[in-house]
Amino acid sequence: MAQISNIMNLEHVSKAYVSRVLLHDCTLGISARDKIGVIGINGTGKSTLLRLASGEISPDQGQVTKGNDLRISYLPQTPEFDPDRSILENVSSLVEGKSDHWDTKGEVRATLPKFGIPDPDLPADVLSGGQKKRAALVAAILTPSDLLILDEPTNHLDNQMADWLEDYLKAYRGALLMVTHDRYFLDAVTNTIVELDRGQAYRYEANYSRYLELKAERLESAKAAERKAAALYRKDLAWMQRGARARSTKQKAHIQRFEALRDRDRIVEDRNVELSSLASRLGGKTIEVDGISKSYDGRVLFHDFSYIFLKTDRIGIIGPNGCGKSTLLKCVTGLLKPDEGTVDIGQTVKIGYFSQENEGLDLTARVIDYVRDAAEYIRTPEGLISASAMCERYLFDSEMQYAPIEKLSGGEKRRLFLLRTLMTAPNVLILDEPTNDLDIQTLQILEDELDHFAGIVITVSHDRYFLDRVVSRIFSFEADGTIRMSEGGYEEYLEHRLRDGIAEDTSRVPARGGVIGGKLSSSNPETSEGKSDWEEQKKARRQQKTRLSYKEEREWETIEEKINQLEIRSKELEASMEEAASSYTELARLTGEKAKVDEELDAKLERYLELQDLVDSLS
Repeated sequence: MAQISNIMNLEHVSKAYVSRVLLHDCTLGISARDKIGVIGINGTGKSTLLRLASGEISPDQGQVTKGNDLRISYLPQTPEFDPDRSILENVSSLVEGKSDHWDTKGEVRATLPKFGIPDPDLPADVLSGGQKKRAALVAAILTPSDLLILDEPTNHLDNQMADWLEDYLKAYRGALLMVTHDRYFLDAVTNTIVELDRGQAYRYEANYSRYLELKAERLESAKAAERKAAALYRKDLAWMQRGARARSTKQKAHIQRFEALRDRDRIVEDRNVELSSLASRLGGKTIEVDGISKSYDGRVLFHDFSYIFLKTDRIGIIGPNGCGKSTLLKCVTGLLKPDEGTVDIGQTVKIGYFSQENEGLDLTARVIDYVRDAAEYIRTPEGLISASAMCERYLFDSEMQYAPIEKLSGGEKRRLFLLRTLMTAPNVLILDEPTNDLDIQTLQILEDELDHFAGIVITVSHDRYFLDRVVSRIFSFEADGTIRMSEGGYEEYLEHRLRDGIAEDTSRVPARGGVIGGKLSSSNPETSEGKSDWEEQKKARRQQKTRLSYKEEREWETIEEKINQLEIRSKELEASMEEAASSYTELARLTGEKAKVDEELDAKLERYLELQDLVDSLS
């Protein structure tokens, strides 16, 4: 296979804002064939990495190098438009690289309606945040590019738009660098996952499903190595405490090993959001909706909708952008009065409303004050905890708690709003596009929390994975203003439509196979009982020995040096793999060799522990 050179390299880049370090000595290469999905918890620097690659900002340290004449198209997380110009003028001005004879405005005008913006001549200040994002996405995909950089492109897209974008990116001939929370989208589009964690970038040559498996394997391997290192350290510590002296070469090497083990970098477990919260008691009467209708400007959003919510309902609401999904939520909560019909809310109903626009989030307030305004102490399943401790559970450390909310990233603001919503102990939880801007780890924890939530969950979402994972009934908005019910998640909804012969273009929706984001488990053939028997047999063999055999003595004398050599070789190969990142063939060869070296190293470490036990028992 021919060597593939990188079109861009981010080499040892660092970036900090005030005292907050987002990226530290981070290195990433991008080749012309890469379709990279960037993941990590909110606030780890995903958008910063994309802004560095796009050239919008410069690193504090390190450098970003790119190939000559590399054409880059960039969709920022929060696009800004000139309110004094029309939508058409704003988007056309963002489209770069078209030749002079190309009818850019004509192409923009033809494309915007496909993304829910039917009148491009309106002033840009009429656009909502979601419409601005979709308009900027149009500019990004119409700009000719060799590297397409997209920050949360699926936010504010309905299912059909997301399907269209998925097909477009799979056919796109250039390189892709993208941040998204949409796990189905990641699976279908990417061939590489880059995980940002504590300022570093960890690269996996895989889509999202395979990344989960590889990461589980990497963590398990790292934990196994840490267990062995800890066992070696305990043995060497006991040896040192017996009064070791560096009188021989062997003892000097042993002392050096002890010091290296003592000073080693320990595995730091990933920090996760803790969404522990209580739900208030829900009485016999919940929310009863009877024949409600709502229209705007003569257009019927929905009509004659009736439903009595059950205590265990998990409802997902879907439909095109602008069809009235959020309006329905506001009618159900009592925030908006329907044109016809009634909404009767039971006396014990306590609604937690996680709105799409983070309504009520005072950007000038400090994080801790925003939480304390709701309660100084919060009741959880573990008892009362302070507002500060609750912030810690949501990954807002002491420094972040006293920062103004406007300094938080988009995802961190969303997470703070989720904290405020859940801490009120609702028994009816209404989530309007909850997956927008939340990182994948937080989404996975939210999904687990909803499994155990003792109340009603109603969610509007375009995220197909989230719907399949959480809901058991779909309400879909139809073109005639009716709301159709379908049992099951999103995939079942599509199957029901096909079965019932309802016209809809579902050809672009790929089949989903396997479990993404599920808990991986590994079986150990050595049961605890079998292990105990083996330990007894080993102990019995030791009791019969009075000294090491000649072969064991030779092995004991040389094994530490062999371990040292293997460790050095493993580090050399790791360094070579980083240098060979642009060559698939060389990288594959080095990866295979390193796997063999690490396997031999593990075996030598196991044998070292066995011999150490034997020496100790004989002495």
